[in-house]
Amino acid sequence: MAQPWYTTREVVKGALDINETARANAQVDRAIESASRQIEGGLHRTFYPWHGTRRFDWPNSQRARPWRLWLDQHELVEVTSMTSGGVAIPPGNLVLYPTGGPPYNRVEIDIGSASAFSSGDSHQQAIDITGVWAGCPADEDQIGTLTGNLDADPADTASITWSVTDLGVGDILRIGDERLIVTGRTMADSTQDTGGALAASAADVTVAVSNGGAFGAGSVLLVGAERMLVVDVAGNNLVVKRAWDGSVLAAHSSGVDVYHLAGVDVDRAQLGTVLAAHTSGAAVYRHVVPGPVSALCVGLALAQVLGEQSGYARPGSAPGGSSSTKRDRPHDQKLGVGLDALWATAYAACGRKARTRAV
Repeated sequence: MAQPWYTTREVVKGALDINETARANAQVDRAIESASRQIEGGLHRTFYPWHGTRRFDWPNSQRARPWRLWLDQHELVEVTSMTSGGVAIPPGNLVLYPTGGPPYNRVEIDIGSASAFSSGDSHQQAIDITGVWAGCPADEDQIGTLTGNLDADPADTASITWSVTDLGVGDILRIGDERLIVTGRTMADSTQDTGGALAASAADVTVAVSNGGAFGAGSVLLVGAERMLVVDVAGNNLVVKRAWDGSVLAAHSSGVDVYHLAGVDVDRAQLGTVLAAHTSGAAVYRHVVPGPVSALCVGLALAQVLGEQSGYARPGSAPGGSSSTKRDRPHDQKLGVGLDALWATAYAACGRKARTRAV
């Protein structure tokens, strides 16, 4: 994965009910990548955390107060260290603005402290700021815990007890200080078996297991060669939709192994973080993309997938649900009205606007 996405493969495929095939995955992945980069260009921000160092001139051309540094497009979530002219400035001597952040667009020296910006031997890139950078608050949800040790080895894998079922390809995870990106989903043995026989009938929708609490609505099961979508859990009975994801409806006897889509493939040490060892029981967190950004990414990805399927011959939608043509809308045929609204909402809520500022 070249750069982070703002939605997941599973969300886009679920919106169109696309079957699980390598060809479909490649098409959806391409659309999400395109949509994510469009969003960054249109909203003038990135919406994922990156840990690293950025450098700034001092004095610079901002003509700001001597204790103030504007970050412009390089917005901060938190500062871990800072030097100016080769002299360390303790993070406790800094004040970040705006006060409603993160993200923060300027750093000021606490004028009650003994610290100050300085240039050292040259003004060029005299200030180094190391921290977490993002154009959003970098909110996270805890989604599970490690059930085994994870070594500082990019090839090492560990099992995870998930507390969510909507994890997807493209999600950004964090364990300790290391960030990982989900690149694939795999079937794992649930260690449970079917508690009764299943007929080759779409109406036979109850799968009995020994522990229904290990599953949740939205889980995907594999029994034999048939995939099933869990739509509800009633005690130790799973209510499922049969022949899910393009698989073939089949009969199954009692005592057959039940697999579920709980395994993940990940790229380790992503977004400026380093490979690290983690112990069993460590919390696993998922980065939360702002809602309007995620919705826009889904909309743009869906438009591209549907456009490719139709040879880009689909007209945009006009108000009132009618179809418009280029003859009707010669100047704004690029997007349907729904996408226009998604763009407007995302820009109003999350876009980086032009600023007029007093320095």
